[in-house]
Amino acid sequence: MKKFAKAALCCMMVGAMAIMAGCGGSDKKAEAPKKVLKVGMECGYAPYNWSQTSAEGGAVKIAGSNEYAYGYDVIIAKKLADSMGATLEVHKIEWDGLPPAVVSGKIDAAIAGMSITSKRKETVDFTKPYYYATVVALVKKDSPQAQAKSVADLKGSIATSQINTIWYDQIDQVPEVKKLPAIDTVPGMIVALKSGKVNLIVTDIPTAKAAAFANPELAMVTFPEGKGFKTSREDVEIGVAVKKGNKELVDAMNKVLGSMTEADFNKIMDEAIKKQPLAK
Repeated sequence: MKKFAKAALCCMMVGAMAIMAGCGGSDKKAEAPKKVLKVGMECGYAPYNWSQTSAEGGAVKIAGSNEYAYGYDVIIAKKLADSMGATLEVHKIEWDGLPPAVVSGKIDAAIAGMSITSKRKETVDFTKPYYYATVVALVKKDSPQAQAKSVADLKGSIATSQINTIWYDQIDQVPEVKKLPAIDTVPGMIVALKSGKVNLIVTDIPTAKAAAFANPELAMVTFPEGKGFKTSREDVEIGVAVKKGNKELVDAMNKVLGSMTEADFNKIMDEAIKKQPLAK
């Protein structure tokens, strides 16, 4: 009987301790994992985005890589992630693969210098603009095109631009232009211009300004009002692409972007141009 009583008492004590342990555990709330904002970009489209070998200047590690991403898009992405209490995760994706990555849910957003066009809005939703990009000409400094005072003066040029961009469509405005096939990347089209394969690249101000900053033999050509490339509002408004119907994410991003001015955007872009690797 004594053995039985001792055993019973032992069981009761173990049970009580288990209950106390269980109660004590419930007082401790499990910390929720920090949100992650997965953002896609080319990581090769300076000054919007590029890759570098270190975290210098605030660059962010590229997922699945030993490289880091930085540039205007990364700076904006960091602001958006911070405002949502999320960790920024950058994914390196080719230009043509960005919209499908958004649609499939591989990434939450594409922040990659993407124009807010009606065609793109058929498959993805966009935030408010996070930059306004005027279309200009990029040429060799010692070429006849460098003296152009209007798009008409670029008559007969051999031109190209990046694939699936509004820039490539703008080439058709040049009289008697010889339009070559579009090129996959911005570095690729700069090589085509420097090598003499073409004598005109149609692009936006940040891309042209960054290329000229890093390559002294190149020049950005702008035109007076009414003499430049004819563009619509959607051509120059750059936005963040997110999955269709993700209103919560769009609203959260718009809260930040709506508080910024065009002057704020231009200041950040000028800083990015000066920090791009080729400028060093």
